[in-house]
Amino acid sequence: MTAATHSTLFSQGPSGSSAPASPSGADEVLEGLDPEQREVATALHGPVCVLAGAGTGKTRAITHRIAYGVRAGILQPSSVLAVTFTNRAAGEMRGRLRQLGAHGVQARTFHSAALRQLQYFWPKAIGGSMPRLVDRKIQLVADAAAACRIRLDRGELRDVTAEIEWSKVTQTVPADYPLAAARAGREAPRAPAEIAQLYSAYEDLKRERAVIDFEDVLLLTVAILQDRHDIAEQVRAQYQHFVVDEYQDVSPLQQRLLELWLGDRDNLCVVGDASQTIYSFTGATPDHLLDFRARHPGATVVKLVRDYRSTPQIVHLANGLLAQARGRAADHRLELVSQRPPGPEPVYTEYPDEPAEAEGAARRIRELVDAGVPAGEIAVLFRTNSQSETYEQALADAGVPYQLRGAERFFDRPEVRKAGIALRGAARFGGNDSLLDDAVDLPSQVRAVLSGEGWTPRPPAGSGAVRERWESLAALVNLAQDFAAARPGATLADLVAELDERANAQHAPTVQGVTLASLHSAKGLEWDVVFLVGVAEGMMPITYAKTDEQIEEERRLLYVGVTRARERLHISWALARSPGGRPGPRPSRFLDGLRPGTAATGGRGAAGGTAGVERGSAGGPAGTAPRRTRRTPARCRVCGRTLTDAGEMKLMRCEDCPSDMDEGLYERLREWRAVQARRSGQPDWCVFTDKTLIAIAETAPEDERELVRIPGVGMRKFNRYGADVLAICAGRGGDGLDEES
Repeated sequence: MTAATHSTLFSQGPSGSSAPASPSGADEVLEGLDPEQREVATALHGPVCVLAGAGTGKTRAITHRIAYGVRAGILQPSSVLAVTFTNRAAGEMRGRLRQLGAHGVQARTFHSAALRQLQYFWPKAIGGSMPRLVDRKIQLVADAAAACRIRLDRGELRDVTAEIEWSKVTQTVPADYPLAAARAGREAPRAPAEIAQLYSAYEDLKRERAVIDFEDVLLLTVAILQDRHDIAEQVRAQYQHFVVDEYQDVSPLQQRLLELWLGDRDNLCVVGDASQTIYSFTGATPDHLLDFRARHPGATVVKLVRDYRSTPQIVHLANGLLAQARGRAADHRLELVSQRPPGPEPVYTEYPDEPAEAEGAARRIRELVDAGVPAGEIAVLFRTNSQSETYEQALADAGVPYQLRGAERFFDRPEVRKAGIALRGAARFGGNDSLLDDAVDLPSQVRAVLSGEGWTPRPPAGSGAVRERWESLAALVNLAQDFAAARPGATLADLVAELDERANAQHAPTVQGVTLASLHSAKGLEWDVVFLVGVAEGMMPITYAKTDEQIEEERRLLYVGVTRARERLHISWALARSPGGRPGPRPSRFLDGLRPGTAATGGRGAAGGTAGVERGSAGGPAGTAPRRTRRTPARCRVCGRTLTDAGEMKLMRCEDCPSDMDEGLYERLREWRAVQARRSGQPDWCVFTDKTLIAIAETAPEDERELVRIPGVGMRKFNRYGADVLAICAGRGGDGLDEES
């Protein structure tokens, strides 16, 4: 298993050491790059957008870009900030930059960079000591639930926590959650009004305990940079060149932070692939990537489509998947071109049931390992973590070591441990348990016991931890059915012994083993051989994917899975969950027209995926991007002097020029703002800053057009507060103000 495509560019170090030597100069940094990667590396000025398909060497391109700029003396190392989304990716970037001789460049996650700035500027901007940062917010959510007298099980706690995180990165306050969740089509784990209540209580608890969470790190940094022009300028003086990796995954909050770091400059390079957007449930959106050229008309756009990772056969399948896609991301898909020698065709296998599918995969993996393929270069990828148990057991039975990535071992999961305790108790004292009175055989006994742990005959609606918990319990129910079929007359005690034996076997050390991982946790990784399992309707796409957008994200998830494979790809599905079960699922619709003997479900024309460079136009022929319009200097509306201070630009006058502010209106606006802040659980300045309120009180806008034009308002805040503000300006009060007065 490796983290990214990487080929050695430079000769070995002294004494034949495997560590490559750093390039001797700037020109050597460019050696070994393909033409498009070289374009990325040498495009050091102005906005640059790199559209990089899977396996095309995007990390290589951007690290060489930074290194070339540093080694050529164009970029000062301390002035460059490269941001990405995981500590692993940031660490890998730092390592590559050191290897290329670009020492001193900051490569961090968004949160790490923001936390560093927040810690440094807190005494100056806020005063005193910064609140303690909580690593895990789930206990706070549990305390908030207790304060609200709402009972949440472990799964619901995790799901409500995820909803709070989504709300914060999309800048949704508690009062707005129900409407925002409905608009986003989110499957809430509880009633939206309850989640809004829990979210509000959670924010109250944080304030009482003087703690902040990871989303607050971004929110507070944004707030300081918005309201403290001097601090923003200090940050901008430090960092003058920005590189953002995985740009398709930025949230609205991260985008806002990036804009504040940039100010009115455009030395920004973003890298991403809309076809690998698979985290929309966390607030990520590819819109910022897709809109980059519109926001920066003069941008240079480079497309990387030479795939160095996968064979032509695998790349052909990946391109075919996207050729049938719909939606905005599909309109910008890249047509990959493999740079590797031909390999075997992908293998498609249909099995009668899921245990047979797992045994078949384990058997093939055993053959590969015996033939010399390292176990660490093989992966089994599935849609949900609940599928892992069957493959854990099949690999253990085949004597193949494995390692789980991004998930707890099946028998370590809290719901499985708790279910095991309940089954063990029933095996010992079942004669006195009324739950088992009507249970006539082992499977019905297990169903009866697990019904007390949350198992139901039908799966719960929606996704998240509640669904995963149910899937884990359902796996135990299915295991009991299989065990009873294999050993007629087996008792509950026999099943418990079997479960204990399986759990003990799976705790054996597995240092170099086959990787078992969900498709989401496989992002950014690659293996020589990949087994994509459970590729059937109901699992791929997942049952609860209902809307067109959700279906398309499922297609992209399968695309990510396919593009993890370098040389061999095995795709399989089962027609039933258990042996002898009624056939149900059909192969995934995403494979129609791609696997032998099937017809396409309606494809699309080839994408604009040709490798190449599009440079920002200064006014070329029709259809090309226009030059970005120059901003008209802001001038004081009293004396006419050009304004440069952010606070003065908000007021549209010099600080010491006379003000015609309506003092009474200003006080009413301040009272209304205090009410809104208490409602949303935010500081006053998160509603509107003092400068913005002064500007409103001086302008006394009469309609939407006048209000939106005031710096610090904009459409987002107008949509939330505009009606109230206009009502107050018209002397009618406002809903929030009336409620408190």
